[in-house]
Amino acid sequence: MRKLAEHDKSRVIDLLSERLAFERSSVRLYDAVIEKLEASNDERALAIVDELRVQRDQEQEHQEWLAEEIRALGGDPRVTTELAELVLRETKGIEDVILDGDDQLPHLLHGLLAAELTDNAGWDLLLALADEAGDREAKRQFRKRLREEQEHLSFVHLAMTRLAFRTVLGEDVEMPTTV
Repeated sequence: MRKLAEHDKSRVIDLLSERLAFERSSVRLYDAVIEKLEASNDERALAIVDELRVQRDQEQEHQEWLAEEIRALGGDPRVTTELAELVLRETKGIEDVILDGDDQLPHLLHGLLAAELTDNAGWDLLLALADEAGDREAKRQFRKRLREEQEHLSFVHLAMTRLAFRTVLGEDVEMPTTV
């Protein structure tokens, strides 16, 4: 990360803080979705809970890793930077759906899908920056997390697709249990 930060440390910290703010939001989103699905006693919903727990724990690890990287660069992970503030405003809509409103499985999955699309784009940007800066270690770390986020996206997308096959087409398909 140091090689990437040599270009503009404050902007790198800002980008990492943006990811950190998003990961914090993601953990809250996953916690709420898991709680709502468990309370639903809907077998379709319960089928995906274990994988959502795995994904939630990965989001938590991303959050912890980002906080440590910000500290290592001399930043404070508790500070809300410009981009962190932006992402907090952007995620309000998703949080409104998942945290404050809906208990319906299609709506919860739709909210998670929107979050995972954004999350993937954020990690992809960090990976591209590390690659361009020639920071092999940062690139390796970003790639690892991007791969996990891609798995999250694939799983949520598959769950939404199968749910749509059930609800729209009347097909008797199983919900996915793993990526």
